[in-house]
Amino acid sequence: MKAIALALAAVLLAGCSTLHGPGYYAQAVHGHLSLLAQARPVTEWMDDTATPAPLRERLALAQRIRRFAVTELHLPDNASYQRYADLKRRSVVWNVVATPELSLQLKQWCFPVAGCVGYRGYYAESDARALAQTLKAQGLDVKVYGVPAYSTLGWLNWLGGDPLLNTFLHYPEGELARIVFHELAHQRVYVADDMQFNESFASFVEKEGAQRWLATQAGAAARADYAQFDGRRRAFRALAQATRDQLRALYDTPSSGSAHDPNPDPDAQRTQRARKAELLARFRADYQALRAAWGDWPGYDAWVAQASNASFAVQGSYEELVPGFAALFEREGRDWPRFYDAVKALARLPKDARRAALQP
Repeated sequence: MKAIALALAAVLLAGCSTLHGPGYYAQAVHGHLSLLAQARPVTEWMDDTATPAPLRERLALAQRIRRFAVTELHLPDNASYQRYADLKRRSVVWNVVATPELSLQLKQWCFPVAGCVGYRGYYAESDARALAQTLKAQGLDVKVYGVPAYSTLGWLNWLGGDPLLNTFLHYPEGELARIVFHELAHQRVYVADDMQFNESFASFVEKEGAQRWLATQAGAAARADYAQFDGRRRAFRALAQATRDQLRALYDTPSSGSAHDPNPDPDAQRTQRARKAELLARFRADYQALRAAWGDWPGYDAWVAQASNASFAVQGSYEELVPGFAALFEREGRDWPRFYDAVKALARLPKDARRAALQP
């Protein structure tokens, strides 16, 4: 999964400490500036005789993907992804997401400039897990997950833009393309206070863009690897979506005792908790049946082991509006500039109107 960088808001309005406290902003500023300080232009890495050949090859591939994003997908041509940093860790940031015990409504954190989002990010995993423990003590369902890349929305291109990172550079070719396309899409369109719109839009661009890249630029081996991985991913997402739909129906039942009920009934809540446990147990059992054909590939084992309302809710933010964006792309003649103009027009509408327009 990917995240919008909240460091930008910290840089611009670090004095606004009433929302999160100066410590949160300090770690955001320090974390992002440290990342930028470690980044060097790709041309320097390529010219350095000490750069290992595999790294040089991946950097060259990333630059081809970057050019494709500009020429074929009409994504921004700027400083982003023209520098590289090895952070010596597996994730660039760790996100915390949370929901009520009986709801799929993500807890919101609001930031200057960037608006409200359904996660809070930290550059140190220990800080993320400390917040998670606090939220769990409040009775919330919580998930902590590592993020391989994020976007500063193009607002920090004057500082060098978003660099390529070791956290995703060595992904399979199709996945590397998806990440670059996804994060650049955030620089094309971003709407404050609508995480689902933003992430679903970027997810559509990454999916469509990766298909075009693989069909026209990649070799047979890369296409085969992607086809296998993406087939497994689609099967898992279908299973997760089915469970998410069942949980949503459970929580949205009138007088169910859920977080949506202003006067929850204790007996109804006990019934809901029992049904929630049944649905999660069935999800895990169905996943094991699905995974049996995958051999030693770890698949989504860690995701499933920690599955909670928070897990399903954040995944839904990246997926649920994708069919609507796909339909819009078709209506605009599969023409990228026209599509982006149409998305920008949607972005100017109230949130409910955006949702209605994206019903396929």
